[in-house]
Amino acid sequence: MADYPSQFDKDDLLKCARGELFGPGNAQLPEPPMLMMDRITDISGDGGAHGKGHVVAEFDITPDLWFFDCHFPGNPIMPGCLGLDGLWQLTGFNLGWRGWQGRGYALGVGEVKLTGMVRPDRKMLTYKIDFTKAIQTRRLTMGVADGIVEADGEVIYQVKDMKVALSES
Repeated sequence: MADYPSQFDKDDLLKCARGELFGPGNAQLPEPPMLMMDRITDISGDGGAHGKGHVVAEFDITPDLWFFDCHFPGNPIMPGCLGLDGLWQLTGFNLGWRGWQGRGYALGVGEVKLTGMVRPDRKMLTYKIDFTKAIQTRRLTMGVADGIVEADGEVIYQVKDMKVALSES
């Protein structure tokens, strides 16, 4: 593992978005408004349900978030794809945190279940990601993980076999 802390605040995440955390050409988060978390509260390369790494992060929900005005007028709901993107963002972040080189790319997800919604009255999303595989070979750097998103403690999204790769090209 690289010598990075196991917790990151919003300033740290913004450094990652600017390419300052893991270095140019390596794993990078998007900038706001597409940055889908406010802090990472725990990260590892050997923890989680399978002992292959995990990430726990939080996103503060406020009624003035950009997506509530447009999705849908008069019936504001956070698009489910943004929660999925947050899971992908954190999976790629974990690969960069490990010190692995290359830019992150979402490759897919095996299964997605959306069982709840994020409305403006929610207060916080919690992302929980458990790696099932973390592979680094000469030709391939990839993480495979399962994840959940909780809204105020209620599980609302579940994914299986989410895949993110790092590529130096």
